[in-house]
Amino acid sequence: MFTSVDDVSARLAATGYLASPAVATTVFLAARLGKPLLVEGPAGVGKTELAKAVARACDARLVRLQCYEGVDESRALYEWNHAKQLLRISAGRGETWDEARTDIFSEEFLLPRPLLTAIRGDDPKVLLIDETDKADVEIEGLLLEVLGDFQVTVPELGTVTATRRPFTVLTSNATRELSEALRRRCLFLHIGFPDAELERRIVRLKVPGIDAALAESVVRVVGALRAMDLRKAPSVAETVDWARTLLALGASTLDETVVRDSLGVVLKHQDDIQKAAAKLDLDAL
Repeated sequence: MFTSVDDVSARLAATGYLASPAVATTVFLAARLGKPLLVEGPAGVGKTELAKAVARACDARLVRLQCYEGVDESRALYEWNHAKQLLRISAGRGETWDEARTDIFSEEFLLPRPLLTAIRGDDPKVLLIDETDKADVEIEGLLLEVLGDFQVTVPELGTVTATRRPFTVLTSNATRELSEALRRRCLFLHIGFPDAELERRIVRLKVPGIDAALAESVVRVVGALRAMDLRKAPSVAETVDWARTLLALGASTLDETVVRDSLGVVLKHQDDIQKAAAKLDLDAL
């Protein structure tokens, strides 16, 4: 997929994703070693976007499993088209059960879900298992077979083994601890908030037309907000949203009025907004 770490950086940048050296190196190693990549970090720092950027950079199909409490095998792996199976059984009234069973448990009646979809076929794919920590612990057992050997067992059809392994990214906000067995199968990458220079570059890239001085002010104020004891620190995505907001408002500088009126773009809790309004000193930044 990639020839070097520099190749990763260049091709991701071409898609609009500015990767730090640590991110580019880990992506290169995951691709070269054929290992899944577990990406942890706070919400909004670009974990999901990394998988999308890799898919765009490699002209690969993105297959996404969005995890949530209660996601099960039928949503993650596969299920049978029961309505179609019933129609098939009804149409073949003269058949024995053994004859009907051979037919209804075939590819025609199989509904592949993201995990099975990702390991079938020879086309390049990126498998994104998003917010893995939100799924129940039981789903990790299912992931172990898929991520360990890139194969899936369908009892009625046998074992399906990938002929071309997908580049696999698991994301986690670390709301619960993932099992050691799952972690062992993955390379690990933590993405935190970027340094000021990288965040300025991200803002300038994502918000064309913004003045360099205004972009620097936005990043500096967001950094000050992250240093406060807030319920939720502003993410990179919210920094970009704030920059776009200021551009839409026609603001050329950050003053107290503009900040006060637009803090709801970057802070999403009223107590955070009140704390920031009371403690934020623009003159000192």
